[in-house]
Amino acid sequence: MKIILGETSGFCFGAGEAIKKAEKIISENKSGEVYCLGDIVHNKQVVDEFKNKGMKFINDIDEIEDDDKNDKLEEKDKKTLKPVKLIIRAHGIEKKIYEKAKKRNIELLDYSCPNVLAIHKIVEEYVNKGYYLLLLGEKNHPETIGTISFAKDKNIVLKKEEDIKEVVKKLKNLSVNKLLIVAQTTFSSDKFNKYIHIIKEELEKDNKNIIIEVKNTVCNATKLRQEETEQISSCVDYMIIIGGKKSANSIKLYEIAKEHCGNTVFIETYKDIEGKINEICKFDKIGIMAGASTPQKSIDDVINLLNSQKIHKS
Repeated sequence: MKIILGETSGFCFGAGEAIKKAEKIISENKSGEVYCLGDIVHNKQVVDEFKNKGMKFINDIDEIEDDDKNDKLEEKDKKTLKPVKLIIRAHGIEKKIYEKAKKRNIELLDYSCPNVLAIHKIVEEYVNKGYYLLLLGEKNHPETIGTISFAKDKNIVLKKEEDIKEVVKKLKNLSVNKLLIVAQTTFSSDKFNKYIHIIKEELEKDNKNIIIEVKNTVCNATKLRQEETEQISSCVDYMIIIGGKKSANSIKLYEIAKEHCGNTVFIETYKDIEGKINEICKFDKIGIMAGASTPQKSIDDVINLLNSQKIHKS
């Protein structure tokens, strides 16, 4: 049995940096409380570890109690309050959160991925110039929710190819003459190029003067990871994708692998395959790829499980 591990497996730069900074804050914070708005990354094991260290995870900034009363206090009394720190996760946040935190004197620790922040800047700049935003991605993903908030109400989100004609129809009905197209950082690189071609062709049929500005904001690390997943899954007998069930990039890796290797599983930890390890180890070549928010320990645990079975059989 041969195990092939993807070189691009595990934390991407944005996720790795967010976790590293959060660990530092937790270890240094001697007073007050540290909150995180949403999961710092989409991985249950990482989130549970931070919970055990005392970090509080919230879904809304209003869950931070009493801070709305701060403005009514005298300056001398404000000094006695415990400092409240709020971590902004790797996916980024809505624009209004920055404004609300400032009003409530909450200290924001912005650990958003630099690539996500760059998209926010692009979107805000172009919308202010009169462009309408078309974002390729998942509508309910936290990264997307954050990004479209910088476009005011001038935005449409597109995920599926079969919805392109309906989206184009909406843009035509809105008489959009200047369009900015960006993508969620974890969107499929292949789908991005395919969608752009179709969208341009459809829009330019009726409006030759439409200005379409395309910014390929798919993260390069995501692109490389997807390409490597395709390569490995094409030459193995069994493929294991490791990642959080809410991780968009991990789900895409699974979809890619499944296209090229029928024997593909999507797991969070080694425990998900522990019961069928004997069956898995009958395959000659086993490929492993992990999502951008998957800790090294989760990868090592899977490899150790496979290797232990290999030793046991020999």
